[in-house]
Amino acid sequence: MAQVPQTFDAPAVRTWCGLALRALGRAREEIDAINVYPVADGDTGTNLYLTVESAVAAVEAVFAAHDVGAADRSSTAAGAAGTFPGGGPAGPSLADAARAMAHGALIGARGNSGTILAQLLRGMSQVLAACGESDHTDGQGLRLALRHAADSARQAVAHPVEGTVLSVAAAAADAATGAEGDCATVARAAYEGARAALAATPGQLPVLERAGVVDAGGRGLVAVLAALVETFTGETPAAWASPAGAGADGTRGGGPTVPHARVRPADQDEPASCAPSASSPAYEVIYLLEAGDAAVARLRDRLDALGDSLVVVGGDGLWNVHVHVDDAGAAVEAGVEAGRPYRIRITHFGAGDVHTTGAERPPRERAQRAVVAVVPGEGLAALYTEAGATTVLARPGEPPASGELVEAVRRAHAREVVLLPNDAELRHTAAAAAEQARGEGVRVALIPTRSAVQGIAALAVHEPERRFDEDVVAMTSAAGATRHAEVTVAERRSWTTAGICQAGDVLGLIDGDVAVIGSDVRATAETVLDRMLAAGGEMVTLVLGDEAPKSIAAALEARVRESYLAVDTVVYQGGRQGPLLLIGVE
Repeated sequence: MAQVPQTFDAPAVRTWCGLALRALGRAREEIDAINVYPVADGDTGTNLYLTVESAVAAVEAVFAAHDVGAADRSSTAAGAAGTFPGGGPAGPSLADAARAMAHGALIGARGNSGTILAQLLRGMSQVLAACGESDHTDGQGLRLALRHAADSARQAVAHPVEGTVLSVAAAAADAATGAEGDCATVARAAYEGARAALAATPGQLPVLERAGVVDAGGRGLVAVLAALVETFTGETPAAWASPAGAGADGTRGGGPTVPHARVRPADQDEPASCAPSASSPAYEVIYLLEAGDAAVARLRDRLDALGDSLVVVGGDGLWNVHVHVDDAGAAVEAGVEAGRPYRIRITHFGAGDVHTTGAERPPRERAQRAVVAVVPGEGLAALYTEAGATTVLARPGEPPASGELVEAVRRAHAREVVLLPNDAELRHTAAAAAEQARGEGVRVALIPTRSAVQGIAALAVHEPERRFDEDVVAMTSAAGATRHAEVTVAERRSWTTAGICQAGDVLGLIDGDVAVIGSDVRATAETVLDRMLAAGGEMVTLVLGDEAPKSIAAALEARVRESYLAVDTVVYQGGRQGPLLLIGVE
């Protein structure tokens, strides 16, 4: 049996997150199928998976950054001493790994259950990070972490309901509190307590009892706790099954089970109990919010008056807000008054779908072809959407995970999909998403666009009416014929292909490599543009970030007009896209 950790340290956090993601991946469809509360939208498993996937990415980034930093320190020391130094830091601290897990879950949280899970992980991380200089904690520390997680998650929900993931989390914490021993003993006790609580959820929540299922969010938490047991024992605990003789899909009852099928009441003359009433809110609104504690307290009161299913999680200036409302605009405006909302997601619970009638929605006809694109700012997202693409917004320093791309492919609801990652760093992520989508029966072509301006060029020649292969070839050709550049500001001193830059220097990157180091944004941008047009070009595309100088677009347009005959220029507003300026030359 592989060696397993005896205490909770940073590698254990990493292992747990990875095992939890794998467990949720296996159970995703099952959990989606039993999702009937608070709305029967069949996405709880997917939302939990995406939330944990974001946590995994954040933890892996901490380990990767530590590896790079350790290598740099070792190289410097070896150069000074003439030999490679032994020893060195073993890895990131428990506090660093725990905080990364919580932050990743917070910024990637999806849906009601995903948001609550993010707060559970945050509650655990607050205890684990409080270990200070210690690089690990023991069974007592894990007991305290599970207790604080359950309590903080309950506090984050405006109106807690028993028979949900909150009940399962509380039972896990209670069971852990009574367990004496190491982390493995505590984890197993928490898991067994959660299993028992999950089996009891139909008796606590009538909507579950009438639908013949257990709580979907609670089922997801059981999977996460099973991964915690596996982390400390190396063994996968027995899969959860209802004591009423249910199958592994979470349905209850003595008859045969149908995996991944939504169970409905037998009496079809009654209103379906697993959907809210016709007066239920029409929209789900989710956003990240930068705001202070006092402003968030006022926001809770405001949103509580607007709708239901209110969950606000986070802290230290960054929050994830989830609410169901009839007036989505008012919910967003409340966020604007409280601070700076972003990554705003609004989902309409349309009339006649499962949210308002309890009946299965008639299958929507698939489109023949769609384009899914990753875009770096709200302005470009609007541009791509107007051109018919399904977009995934990538915030600076927060690249989307493969699950988000897969979800976007599903939203596109097409037989054929062209995927534009628009970032060289997303090549492997996009390839993984494309492979998963193909496994779901979607024909996917991945065009390796390395910048949003290449994606714009590809989208400009997209013609859904022609054959798929021909369309992909034309889009690939247009993207490949577009050179790309960006102007940004250096965050720290470092070596580049153009020499050493200092923090605050203006950098001009052409096709991914630093080509110009300057002190003035306009002068650097003009130099970059001149170098790109020296090889010829017919069209210049400029995408301005929010922090770009106001006059730079007019200055660059004038330079092109005066110095390069027959070259057209088009300007777009990119929003909070990271670089000050994106440049494309076709």
